[in-house]
Amino acid sequence: MVDITKKEVTVRTAVSEGKIKLKKDTIDLIKQNKVTKGNVLTTAQIAGIQAVKKTPEMIPLCHGLPINNVNIEFEIFDDSIKVICTVKTESKTGVEMEALTGVSVALLTIWDMVKSNEKDISGQYPETEIESIKVTRKEK
Repeated sequence: MVDITKKEVTVRTAVSEGKIKLKKDTIDLIKQNKVTKGNVLTTAQIAGIQAVKKTPEMIPLCHGLPINNVNIEFEIFDDSIKVICTVKTESKTGVEMEALTGVSVALLTIWDMVKSNEKDISGQYPETEIESIKVTRKEK
């Protein structure tokens, strides 16, 4: 683990995003809140927030930080959903890993919630894909 003892506490923000490609029919079900497992975006939002708070438990050598705010937003397109995760702290180190973890778990949760709608007749997922997970902004 990196020694951050001598660093000063500052306000830090990180924003990450990623996208999941889905069938148009699945997107329509999500918009209409008709997915069998329940409300996809609310569930993904809660999962992403929970993941942010548990990041140091999942990623070795990641510092535990006081999380001051987490915001998970969604942009819905015809064939995909973008997840944007913003994390804020007052700490000695940044929150990029927390933002990346939040967006990743939110995307995985969307996949889990809609997997029965995404399968083809052979049980595969030819159109479903998580892509472009990245940090889009960090500030201190």
